[in-house]
Amino acid sequence: MIIGAHSIIYSTDAVADRAFLRDVLRLSHVDVGDGWLIFGLPPAEVAVHPSSNNDVHEFYLMCEDVAALVAAMQGQGIACSAVENLGWGMRTEVTLPGGGKLGIYQPRHARPTPMAAKSASRSARKRPARKSAPGRKRAARKKARQKK
Repeated sequence: MIIGAHSIIYSTDAVADRAFLRDVLRLSHVDVGDGWLIFGLPPAEVAVHPSSNNDVHEFYLMCEDVAALVAAMQGQGIACSAVENLGWGMRTEVTLPGGGKLGIYQPRHARPTPMAAKSASRSARKRPARKSAPGRKRAARKKARQKK
């Protein structure tokens, strides 16, 4: 049923922020035309938190070692907020070239097993069941007898 997730980051400088995701974070990507890049992400998870408002969503990337990530970003002149210990994880915010903030955290909470990846094109098209090799041989012999 669900084959993945598509997240959107809105930016006042989308070209620069796409370059950051491509060149600094080194996310895999495809160009769907005119430099419009869609980036691959590692396995993801989603949580539903109680709120007095609907239609409020947050997006975070996760890393194995937030201190090492901050050091790597700062080594490239990229600003990061101070690391916060929030109990469920250690979080920083990376300032994107377009001026927006991207939350990145090192999880300390239990993590679900990632769903197995499925290709949209494969799951969308239904193939008839293929006969086994012995089944194909029997069908070929039957067809040959009918021709006699």
